[in-house]
Amino acid sequence: MGSCSISCLLLLLSCFIVSSTTTSDSAINSNSDKVTLELYYESLCPYSANFIVNYLEKIFLDEQLISIVDLKLIPYGNARIGPNNTITCQHGQFECLLNTVEACAIKIWPDLEKHFPFIYCVETLVHERKYPEWESCYGKLNLDPKPISDCYSSGYGKELELQYAAETDDLQPPHKYVPWVVVDGQPLYEDYEDVVSYVCKAYKGASVPQACSIIYLNTVLSGKDKPARSVCDKETIMPTLLDRVRIAITSWMHQAYLAAAV
Repeated sequence: MGSCSISCLLLLLSCFIVSSTTTSDSAINSNSDKVTLELYYESLCPYSANFIVNYLEKIFLDEQLISIVDLKLIPYGNARIGPNNTITCQHGQFECLLNTVEACAIKIWPDLEKHFPFIYCVETLVHERKYPEWESCYGKLNLDPKPISDCYSSGYGKELELQYAAETDDLQPPHKYVPWVVVDGQPLYEDYEDVVSYVCKAYKGASVPQACSIIYLNTVLSGKDKPARSVCDKETIMPTLLDRVRIAITSWMHQAYLAAAV
């Protein structure tokens, strides 16, 4: 995708987020109605980047759908804490850099309409294997790089990553790979690509988004061939039999819910 195309998409994304957070939230939903959506990820895992670019983007480009979601991004993933609080990232030091940069962005620009387009831009470059160009996202979004630079160089970004490490390590059940997507406290396991249907199932508000229609969900779920193991494993071992049974049961219960709703 060319730089012009990326910039245009980022502008469109920002406009949709601003519109949904200023109008749809008050008109359609109260905060208590919102579905909590948590994404535990690491910046250079290709499957994390793919989820952000090709799945979360669809939520944000739907004004009604984004209005029912309370999103939290946790950029730490499968990193490990060593002696003296040293952090080792699964895909090397560049991933530690981008994890910290994205953590700083979330802290410095807490509003979703500011930090998500930036993270989306960075992860788009990861998805296109152009992540060394990540600083170009400042110009594309007309953002001042100094707050992020100061956050990183001062060590505050590392403090944020250590907080995310503790939050990630406290997950129950523990995460086994990324992307690890949690909807209202329930992990989706390897069904994470069906995040829209899980959000719709969890939503209990009165004004149901059009995207949550059964016809739409059936269209989304049908005819989609998922690549095997579209995750970055926390360990190099394959999932246990218990893990596979749990994943299969989660997926079967979700499919049964959709079938019963027709």
